[in-house]
Amino acid sequence: MELEAEALLQEARENIEAARTYRRELQHRLKGLHLARQQIKDSAALTREVLEQHFNDLKGTLRKLLDERLLSLLQEVDAIEQESIKPLDECQKLIEHGVGTADELLQEGESAIRDAKEQNSDKLCNFTKKALHIQLDSLPEVPSLVDVPCLSAQLDDSLLTIVRSQIFDHGTVASRPPVQIEELIEKPGAILVRWCKVDEDFLPQDYRLQYRKSTASHFEDVYVGSDTEFIVLHIDPNVDYQFRVCARGDGRQEWSPWSVSQIGRSTLVPHEWTPGLEGYSLSSRRNIALRNDSQVGGVLYSKAPTYYCGQTLTFRVETVGQTDRKDSIGVCVEQQHDCDSLQRDKAVCVSTNGAVFVNGKEMTNQLPAVTSGSAVTFDIEAVNLGPSTHNEGSSIKLRVTISSNNREVVFDWVLDQWCHSLYFGCSFSYPGWKVLVF
Repeated sequence: MELEAEALLQEARENIEAARTYRRELQHRLKGLHLARQQIKDSAALTREVLEQHFNDLKGTLRKLLDERLLSLLQEVDAIEQESIKPLDECQKLIEHGVGTADELLQEGESAIRDAKEQNSDKLCNFTKKALHIQLDSLPEVPSLVDVPCLSAQLDDSLLTIVRSQIFDHGTVASRPPVQIEELIEKPGAILVRWCKVDEDFLPQDYRLQYRKSTASHFEDVYVGSDTEFIVLHIDPNVDYQFRVCARGDGRQEWSPWSVSQIGRSTLVPHEWTPGLEGYSLSSRRNIALRNDSQVGGVLYSKAPTYYCGQTLTFRVETVGQTDRKDSIGVCVEQQHDCDSLQRDKAVCVSTNGAVFVNGKEMTNQLPAVTSGSAVTFDIEAVNLGPSTHNEGSSIKLRVTISSNNREVVFDWVLDQWCHSLYFGCSFSYPGWKVLVF
């Protein structure tokens, strides 16, 4: 009976714990549902605001353009009217002057006739001479109505049809952005952002990626181009960053709506070069090394063994200098300050001419020569992890893949003992080489 009671009690405890887990999962889903609902409401409110602002701006601009066009046409009517009236005014002045002259002549003629009846012919003679001088048969020409302007306005009603058609087709409302962020992958001091299009009818020409710290108020552009992934560098560890992406359709100027923003962070310690080596100058974040013109050379190592198997280590060559056969970029088990190159034991590296060295021995396979802008990547995986592999003193085989300029070499690197992490390093004999590591 006691065993049965204990079993029932244990089953009850398990059911209670299962119920707690079930409730916790349901509450988590309710929170997710709330966030989804809030996203719909917030995006709908923002879309309404954008539409209203846009169409209010359009109406204001159209009203201003129509008023300006109306004023221009009215000014044109005024100019034509004034220019056309001017010769008519001159003709009117000429005729009115003639009428005045004719009135004076009539008065003089009538007076001369009255005086002639009284046997005074001198006044009549003077009048006759004056009438001959005025040329009463010469009349000014008045233009006919068909020869003077008759103003009118030509207004094409098809404009309304065109504008109506353009307005009815102007703007669209989409339930989802055409592109979305697909994946955020943490890197040492960086985050790899991958995105994809989700609208099959959308033909992207370019993408635009923005990011901001969670404490910042504004997003900033970090990438514009045709690729669908980008590594965002200079990421502070254990800090949340927001990312969003949009796209520009083929042949269009405007950008699409932004994707739903995603939050990512990197918990991995940023890769840093060791400061203080005389032959190299470092950037403020110590992830860029420049070989200066100092005569002191040697290998510049990482500050700590921050490269772990399973990660991708990338060296991007920003600028190049004169090459030397001892130049090297690669990884190693330990720092050896008495060596002037990584072409040694317990190290794998690539020379600037593309030669690959494993434990100091050159391989037959070779990569392209390093040029400005080249990215050399190292991917290392342990291939024989057994129960005793992690023990001190036990050997380990690592599968190494080195890629550069769309070429890669793959080989096994055998070490005589297990190491949890690796250093990285570089060595250049001549100045001008600048290498970014991430």
